[in-house]
Amino acid sequence: MKTTDKEKNRHPEILLQEATVRRKTRRDFLIAGVAAAAAIGGYEWATSASQEDEVPWPQRRVLEFNEKIAKGYLSNSHLMPTYRPDQVTFLKPNGDIGLKTPVNAADWSLRVIPGGTPPFTLQLSDIQALPKCDLTTRFCCIEGWSSIVWWGGARFSDFARKFFPPGRALPHYVYLATPGEDYYVGLDMKSALHPQTLLAYERNGKPLDQTHGAPLRLAISIKYGIKSIKRIGMIRFTNTKPVDYWAEEGYDWFAGL
Repeated sequence: MKTTDKEKNRHPEILLQEATVRRKTRRDFLIAGVAAAAAIGGYEWATSASQEDEVPWPQRRVLEFNEKIAKGYLSNSHLMPTYRPDQVTFLKPNGDIGLKTPVNAADWSLRVIPGGTPPFTLQLSDIQALPKCDLTTRFCCIEGWSSIVWWGGARFSDFARKFFPPGRALPHYVYLATPGEDYYVGLDMKSALHPQTLLAYERNGKPLDQTHGAPLRLAISIKYGIKSIKRIGMIRFTNTKPVDYWAEEGYDWFAGL
């Protein structure tokens, strides 16, 4: 079929002089080289900068900025999605720090340090005497995977109202640790009192097993799983920002979702 002049002009061919092509190619190559050098230089600067809490200070500033954003939208009305118990999926028993030695629930105790008043000790039955809350939410690991889990336990807010000295304002933070303090987390009090923060003693309708933190663990749906400490042995209320196991390894202290 013969092509008409009209059809030829629909997509006219653009011809560039050879020198122009060479000039553009050299320029593009130089721009790409400068950009790559800047990226490498920026990376080396960021990673070789002086450290704060085990990470270079530019990275720490980014983590602090993320924390500020997460704190801004955290509220009791900011709830994670909930699911039906029949939607539960497999939960990997990630991490065994502080869990090496099996613990019998009958021999376990929880040391509570309210600050300003003498410490005291609770048994599992004291936690179970609080109003029970069943909550089926998504557990999100900082490694990138997630599972739907059915938790049963007491809200931390009910625990605080019951066992913190009456008439005193709650401190700004709470520190939780395994019995030997091998693993520990720090929480701001606003997160601790969130309605989806539980002192959990059941998983999927059954008592916790050893690998998932028996007899008592934290289940805090609004944060990554690194904050859901297993086998809690100590709870300390404090006005000083507490240390946190993974924050000391360079992770975000707040770890909010």
